[in-house]
Amino acid sequence: MNGKQLLGWTLQLAVVVVVLSLLLGQFLGQPILLSFVETGSMEPTIDTGDGFVAIPTELAGDIDQGDVVVFRAEEIQGGGLTTHRIVGETEEGYITQGDANPFTDQDSDEPPVQKPQIVAVAWQPGSDVVTIPWVGTIVDGIQSVLESIQLWLAQLFGTRAFLGLQGVGYLLFGASILLYLVAVYLEDDRRRERTTDRDTGTSSRKLMALLTLVVLAGATAPMVAPANSEEFGIVSAEFESDSPDVIQQGTSESFDYPLRNTGFLSTVVFLEPASDNIAVEPGQTTVSSRSTENATVTITAPPETGYYRVFLEQHRYLGVLPTPVIEELYAIHPWAPIVVIDAGIGIPFYLFGMWLLGTGRLRSRDRPRKSWLS
Repeated sequence: MNGKQLLGWTLQLAVVVVVLSLLLGQFLGQPILLSFVETGSMEPTIDTGDGFVAIPTELAGDIDQGDVVVFRAEEIQGGGLTTHRIVGETEEGYITQGDANPFTDQDSDEPPVQKPQIVAVAWQPGSDVVTIPWVGTIVDGIQSVLESIQLWLAQLFGTRAFLGLQGVGYLLFGASILLYLVAVYLEDDRRRERTTDRDTGTSSRKLMALLTLVVLAGATAPMVAPANSEEFGIVSAEFESDSPDVIQQGTSESFDYPLRNTGFLSTVVFLEPASDNIAVEPGQTTVSSRSTENATVTITAPPETGYYRVFLEQHRYLGVLPTPVIEELYAIHPWAPIVVIDAGIGIPFYLFGMWLLGTGRLRSRDRPRKSWLS
């Protein structure tokens, strides 16, 4: 493979990674490596539809004034992921504002942003955000097509299993099987009909890299999706109440927190308080396939009356490694188990495919037909 071919292969692989990351991020409601904006509130820094590199909060380090962050808003456009700049910090949290907006978000009834609400930080080497033009527009179009396919499959088979994130997983799994069958078909033809032209046909390395990316996307999605902080809003009151959101000041209330696993593999779950006045037991548990386990969450109302927000952080990992190994990796960093699990799945899958298909090029069965005049 010469330098030009290597560059072309790398660019094609990068495009696949970008599209898969953005699509999964849209379905998960959680940026994966890349994100994009859908409004003009960050212009001229980030134009409508432009993408940017989204560094997960766990990897971004300290968050400072001037950083552009992706956070889970409560009031902005009805709530959801919002990309704005941090312009200040108070005891209650961060003050945020879109670069094109004349007022801060907190002037428009959005509460100060707590750190657990921030899910990613835009990559700013120097002082400027690195943007990728038009990727958001392209991904929106692809997502619309995927949702149409999911709806068609759900209606065809009479089940909602093809909808939402679970349906995306089924589509990725089906796509990987289809690509694998195509690869086997082409490889069989390559063995039947050899040619001296090494530059024709589809690269088996490229095809297996694509297959591996699809498989890893399906494996990573159920681990990344729950990796966020869940918010609980409570009122610390002077009196007792039957409402679960109202707790008498200085006292505590406990409730069951269900951990559901709808997948075919067991899942190792870690739960940690992400703010004061909240506790959880147990902090780590294993949920078997297609089952539910309950944790106990305890919230303590502060001595002062008023409305408070508390946060619980959750991380999930596929049980393909021994639990003690996952625990050791989690102690290093919450993303360490994902990296090791993906490597444990992707590397053997790629090597097995290359052993099966070989390192040559895969060619279609189309052959030139001989004329009766020849």
